[in-house]
Amino acid sequence: MRIIKTHKLEPRSLDRMSKDWIYNGLDACVTRELLDVLVPQLDNYTRATYRFSRDLQGPALEMRLRGVRVDMPRRSEVINECAGVLDKLECGLERLVSEGVGLRDFNWRSNPDRQRLFYEVLRIPTIRRRGRPTTDISAVEKIRDDYLIARQICQHMLAIGTMAKKISVLQTGVDPDDRIRTSYNIAGTSTGRFSSSFSEFGTGGNLQNIEEALRSIFIADKGMKLAKFDAKSGESYVVGALEWNLFGDGKYLDACETGDPHTATARLCWPELPWTGELQRDRAIADGDFYRGHSYRDTSKKLGHGSNYRGKPATLSRETAIPEPIVEEFQDVYFPTFPAHQLWHASVEDRLRKDGFIVSLSERKRWFFGRRNEDATIREAIAYDPQCSLADFVNKGMLQVWLRGIVQLYMHDHDALTVQYPEEKEDEVIPQIFKLLECRVRLNNKRTLLIPYDCVVGWNRGKEKNDNPNGLRDYTPGDKGRKRV
Repeated sequence: MRIIKTHKLEPRSLDRMSKDWIYNGLDACVTRELLDVLVPQLDNYTRATYRFSRDLQGPALEMRLRGVRVDMPRRSEVINECAGVLDKLECGLERLVSEGVGLRDFNWRSNPDRQRLFYEVLRIPTIRRRGRPTTDISAVEKIRDDYLIARQICQHMLAIGTMAKKISVLQTGVDPDDRIRTSYNIAGTSTGRFSSSFSEFGTGGNLQNIEEALRSIFIADKGMKLAKFDAKSGESYVVGALEWNLFGDGKYLDACETGDPHTATARLCWPELPWTGELQRDRAIADGDFYRGHSYRDTSKKLGHGSNYRGKPATLSRETAIPEPIVEEFQDVYFPTFPAHQLWHASVEDRLRKDGFIVSLSERKRWFFGRRNEDATIREAIAYDPQCSLADFVNKGMLQVWLRGIVQLYMHDHDALTVQYPEEKEDEVIPQIFKLLECRVRLNNKRTLLIPYDCVVGWNRGKEKNDNPNGLRDYTPGDKGRKRV
């Protein structure tokens, strides 16, 4: 082994290989020295988290190495479709600005051009960030919501930005074997959720937040089929479990355990509707219009989730495009319906101020270093336990699936796991995976938390539609009639 005396050499005198050796040597040695200092400082909670994180390296590395197969012809087709839509949107915006406003030579990508359009030509009061005029996404959204004269222009700009982002995602670097690889970071977030980014070779990217319209390009390997297991409403279950443990109030957990917490919440928040007590019929009632295209159920889902984390009406209105008075009206009904929510918020705030740390239901400990009396820190602490505990439960299930080796891990999606398996073994492996993902948590007074999973199967990661017959649809045991098209 070559010994390089770095303290006696000028870095410029080293060749590229020697510099790489030094870099890797320091990376390993300094990390090892830090370990000797940090391990004695661990307590029972942090030591268990460290061991669990090390256990997850195996499945994370396997997914990174395998990558996901890309349907290259379909990828090109979707890129062309998006490019066509983008052209139409850009032409529409150009016409709106030139003929409607009289502004020529306008470039929507140019920040000075956007500022000239909104703040000089349309005379909209200047929106500032850190003292400087801005026309970023949030500013454009505010202008759209507050000024009718600019609404169509803003909608075009936002749609163009969304479409351009889709094309950028689709053009992510693919490896020579027609696979996209992502680098999963086990410790990339403070909640225990995986994060993902470019692979070690600069290809791929974040595959965990790909929107539905783009997912059909990801396909199973030859002779294999995909199954996606989704812990839907998992964070809501954890909120209900926390309130049961703290206050003995099971109302919200009961709503979750009906099988459709959002319909159950709608039943409680709007008791005047003609509910039947049967889930299927009540789901149809909950899907009825509440406000301008927002159903009762959809409103319960969006506003209920945000309210669980102490979201204020102004913030939720901005995030959901539901007017603030409607959000206030919802919360006026929602919080009295589930009074333990605000008791839990107060409990977290009290623990944060006294201790500075939170220990989650999954026994992961986190210190909060922001100002403990600031609303942002308190809301972050409130959201921590549900997000963290669900991530831990999903990852524990994933680890068990990997250890058994009955399927190949395909993709990790925060609260969901996608695997691939030989098509002919579907009815053999799916029930086993349900069992392995099962995570029972003992609560107070002999109650048990069990978060259910939905399962959809298919040959690509998009939803099954007329134009995507190989997409994912609900798993049905014994479904032998469906074949890969």
